[in-house]
Amino acid sequence: MVSRVATVAFEGVEARQVDVQVQIMTGSVVFTIVGLPDKAVSEARERVRAALTAAGLALPAKRITVNLAPADLPKEGSHFDLPIALGVMAAIGAIPHDALEGYCVLGELGLDGTITKVAGVLPSAVAANGRGLGLICPAACGPEAAWASPEMDILAPRSLIQLVNHFKGTQLLSRPQPRIAAAPAALPDLKDIKGQETAKRALEVAAAGAHNLLMIGPAGSGKSMLAARLPSILPPLMPAELLEISMIHSVAGQLAGGELTSRRPFRAPHHSASMAALIGGGIHARPGEVSLSHHGVLFLDEMPEFAPQTLDALRQPLESGEAVIARANARVAYPARIQLVAAMNPCRCGKANDPGFACRRGPVERCAADYQARISGPLLDRIDIVVEVPAVSAADLILPPPAEGSAEVAARVAEARDRAAQRYRALGLPDGSTNASVPVSVVEEVTRPDAAATKLLRDASEAMRLSARGFHRVLRVSRTLADLDGEADVGRIHIAEALSYRARTDRATVLA
Repeated sequence: MVSRVATVAFEGVEARQVDVQVQIMTGSVVFTIVGLPDKAVSEARERVRAALTAAGLALPAKRITVNLAPADLPKEGSHFDLPIALGVMAAIGAIPHDALEGYCVLGELGLDGTITKVAGVLPSAVAANGRGLGLICPAACGPEAAWASPEMDILAPRSLIQLVNHFKGTQLLSRPQPRIAAAPAALPDLKDIKGQETAKRALEVAAAGAHNLLMIGPAGSGKSMLAARLPSILPPLMPAELLEISMIHSVAGQLAGGELTSRRPFRAPHHSASMAALIGGGIHARPGEVSLSHHGVLFLDEMPEFAPQTLDALRQPLESGEAVIARANARVAYPARIQLVAAMNPCRCGKANDPGFACRRGPVERCAADYQARISGPLLDRIDIVVEVPAVSAADLILPPPAEGSAEVAARVAEARDRAAQRYRALGLPDGSTNASVPVSVVEEVTRPDAAATKLLRDASEAMRLSARGFHRVLRVSRTLADLDGEADVGRIHIAEALSYRARTDRATVLA
């Protein structure tokens, strides 16, 4: 007789159903796992053997065959331990044969029979709930699974013995409760920034429309400080966004204690990050920083120091909103709707914009051009706002902190995002749509500048040699500027300010 246990295998954030089939027959004593298992799954037989022994059970001296169906789907990860163990226990009669019907099972076993946490519990719970199944998962992942549905049957044992006792009726496992991570300490505030009013304005516009932003300035001018304060003015996550982010972080194994967070992601990888670390990949095609930043901010400090090939790999995710990892035997797509924020010096020494500075490497213009050429023109074309951040003078530093901080700016950003959300909701677009993410056809429909603004845009586009993408990104930024002003129509002043943010992009492209 064959015992069956339902579990899952992951393709990106999608949990595909897997049927664990266990058969015990007379014959040579062997424990075989088939069905395209990876090394971690193949090693499960030793963990299962030790865990069952710790629970007071011994494997029969017979031929044990475990089939993971469908057999042509690669199986990766240690979460197959528990379903294999329960399938063996059902096959030898240690638990009722029908006890596992209606459950999806995943968990890693320790040699002492404990059930330890695994990655991907949240998408597994969502998929199981969609199929009308309950879930058996480690206790450490119970709060994470509880977010799938308040009516879903969830068992979260700490050990194999606890689970067996529950099936026998001698111990009752209570349903885990969903948990939110404790709010971190107060975020850095814009009041800490003295001077830099132009950069603060650009930061506000970028936050209001989820626009990509590049800050160029000498060392110590406050670029990293400004970027670190962007989360303090961004609106909170909506429930749908929270679920999408949490599923990605769950697959990556980054939900500590199964607790979800309401903060938008802010990821700042070091410039030594590889392409696989930034975009995703590796042996198991794990999500990279660009996907872990979904619905949040990806901050690249010292942008030209990243490998050029790694930077150019961002071009497709920035355009499509997803990171596609293609391999010979697999194709995985992770969501990657991000707001890119980057900082860089104007040249290697950072003093190219200082009056009267003479570079030892040669002409200042050539030094700056060589350094900025590390960022390709096509990538720069995808950045909506480029702003210069000059060095702060001592006169600015001795002034008292500014009266306006993150709270006031966040209120204006929230109002602008709410106007955009209502506008796009009326057009039938999903909740959370921003000026930076809506299709080009929608941008043209909701912008419609007046005659004076249209003439300015046409003349400037020809003079600046804007690409079609650059033209539409000017429209996106101008729509955000109008939302910040509470205006229904885009005027000449909005087009002019949007073009001023694009002028530095055009200059850098020419230098490159």
